[in-house]
Amino acid sequence: MPSLIYTAITSVDGFVEDADGGFEWAEPDDEVHSFINELERPAVTHLYGRRMYETMVYWENVTVDPTTSRASADFAKIWRAADKVVYSSSLEDVTSSRTRLERSFDPEAVREMKDRSLGPLSIGGATLAARAIADGLVDEIRLVIQPVAVGAGRPALRVRELEHLELVDRRTFACGAVYLAYRLRRGEP
Repeated sequence: MPSLIYTAITSVDGFVEDADGGFEWAEPDDEVHSFINELERPAVTHLYGRRMYETMVYWENVTVDPTTSRASADFAKIWRAADKVVYSSSLEDVTSSRTRLERSFDPEAVREMKDRSLGPLSIGGATLAARAIADGLVDEIRLVIQPVAVGAGRPALRVRELEHLELVDRRTFACGAVYLAYRLRRGEP
């Protein structure tokens, strides 16, 4: 069965947004961005909550010109090629292609989506990911930790308990960022 993978760029103290909702400090350099592209390239479907979708929809219409970095141009292609499901009860409509809007998160529907999928699924957004983790749907957590502490904000992992993690990959980058990937081992000590 294909995996559901949660990937997040975080501060060293574990936040995806600072106390003011900002995340400009999380912008990856070209080396990190290229690495994230390779992580996301196999994903056939991205699952988003409203806030994450509103951030990511930028890639639908980003202008690729000679000033656009190779990593950004590549990510725009990757994002546009994947299907997207947005879970929101307040969003009026979606504005990107290959995107459908679901009014509520249904764990059984996501399980069925995983069963039918021809490749891995990606989940973005700390709130939606926490729900999927609690429902036993997430198979792997991938964190790109930027070398900055923000002190407070929205935590990357919004779950009460997370145990049985197996480190499956790690990498360091010239800018000081660190990548850690954990597989969730269900029901194992």
